[in-house]
Amino acid sequence: MSIAQIAPLVRGAYLDRLGVPVAVTRVAGDDEPGYKLDVAPVEGLRPEGSDWSIGLVEAASLDDLPAALAAVPLAEQLGVTVGGESYAFTVGTVGSPTPLPHGKDVAASAAAARADVVRGKVAVVTGGAQGFGAEIVKGLVASGAFVYIADLNGDGAAALAAELGPTTFPITVNVADEASVAAMAEQIAALTGGLDLVVSNAGIVRAGGVLEQDLSAFQLTTDINYTAFFLIVKHLGGLLAAQRRTAPSWMTDIVQINSKSGLVGSNRNGAYAGSKFGGIGLVQSFALEMVDHGVKVNAICPGNFYDGPLWSDPDRGLFVQYLRSGKVPGAQTVDDVREFYESKVPLRRGTYGADVMRALYYLIEQEYETGQAVPVTGGQVMLSS
Repeated sequence: MSIAQIAPLVRGAYLDRLGVPVAVTRVAGDDEPGYKLDVAPVEGLRPEGSDWSIGLVEAASLDDLPAALAAVPLAEQLGVTVGGESYAFTVGTVGSPTPLPHGKDVAASAAAARADVVRGKVAVVTGGAQGFGAEIVKGLVASGAFVYIADLNGDGAAALAAELGPTTFPITVNVADEASVAAMAEQIAALTGGLDLVVSNAGIVRAGGVLEQDLSAFQLTTDINYTAFFLIVKHLGGLLAAQRRTAPSWMTDIVQINSKSGLVGSNRNGAYAGSKFGGIGLVQSFALEMVDHGVKVNAICPGNFYDGPLWSDPDRGLFVQYLRSGKVPGAQTVDDVREFYESKVPLRRGTYGADVMRALYYLIEQEYETGQAVPVTGGQVMLSS
């Protein structure tokens, strides 16, 4: 029995009764690594006049735990024994989450301020240490979420977490390695009990024509951009599904950051476009499956993030590479190359982090949409029937 099986059920019981997101943190033993979150007491869990409330739950098996949780008052500290194995959890909220209206009886005029849909929620962003990922992390934190910054670049994730403060936590993970992703799920379960939002953002580009590209480059692109999404949904989606067993009305989200290259082919960049096209197939398929667990699965397809390191790095960025290779006829400077690419976009600029965040908030707020790929391309790629 693992913490990833127990903690989501415990968190779900709190979500169901309180109606707001909480962090359920395992209290580690003396010989185990432990974490402490800066969380606030949950209103209604502490008896009047008491400094601390403690509850106890006992179940013969994991299957019996949901009913056992439903039968006892919840508390700020909860001891849980399942099949003879004991765990202790502390419970609190991140910031001041506000219950959001939902369901068929909510008037159309009652839509929440868009950023409020993540306030107090627990999110993970893969590839979150730099580029679009870092922009998403910053946006979520600014909107009141607790965010795991998950990246192969552990130092970069730790540096960003140190910059943004106590509502972030860095995790070093290789999203293409199943053992690494499973370990991330265990760590998340131990620290917050579960999740409300998974942003699968990690990705790479290995451009090259089909006649000369090495198989290793093609396979690496496929592993990171396609196979890794399967692993993320398998293990982090497993936390969401377990949580749903004790929180049957709590909706959660998985959002893949795809690309405009998932909507239209990309010349001499087939490995990338193919992996992104495949990603949308997974999004649609997983959406049909995960709806039974209260999980919406959608994709955002951004245009080029010209201000990020992929394009703007002064030594290795694509603007510099294209200038040196003469890919843009007549270009004399990096600015000439940038202007050439921006001119291809009807709105005459690259994609900003804020553009992606607006789409992300929309997908979370919109309860009645799943399996979609939302273009955020400035009109460069338009949907067609």
